[in-house]
Amino acid sequence: MHRLLIRWHMLVAAFLFPAILLYLLTGALYTWGAKGDYVTTDYPVTLSAPLTEDKAAMQALVVRELAARNLAPPTGTASVKSAGDSFQIDWTGSNRDVTLEPGEAAGTAKLVVKDTGWHRFFVQLHKAKGGTPFKIYAVVVALGLFFLVTSGLIVALKVPAMRRGAMIGSAVGLAAFVGIAAAS
Repeated sequence: MHRLLIRWHMLVAAFLFPAILLYLLTGALYTWGAKGDYVTTDYPVTLSAPLTEDKAAMQALVVRELAARNLAPPTGTASVKSAGDSFQIDWTGSNRDVTLEPGEAAGTAKLVVKDTGWHRFFVQLHKAKGGTPFKIYAVVVALGLFFLVTSGLIVALKVPAMRRGAMIGSAVGLAAFVGIAAAS
């Protein structure tokens, strides 16, 4: 039984290594303020009607404006919020973030397109701004990490020479988590 668990532990670790590395690096760098860069371009938009809080209508307008510029819409989700006496839509994705905001003159808007650099692309994936395939992959990674930690702990608790260290490590880890969380 131990050999099978160790074999599966190794296979899952090898399969998940690239994603775990992505989450480790982007998370650590993000914590210290390194979030990656965008290349931002603003486009003027002439409106036929004022911007409203209707998300579907706003998304359709953004899709039309992006298509007119041969740009794909973002892969993530959109949200509408008030902007003074008007509304704006923010739509994020792994490759691109888009904002459509009211313009300075009546009947105008500004389309702000922010294309991600390579580092920001990976940060956006880490932040669940990618499409459905990567979101499903992220769930697989989370379940895989749970399996790795659980199987490693089970093996360590079953091996007499490792049992004491595993128990002490678990207790210290729990205390550290509680203490650091409480201090934050």
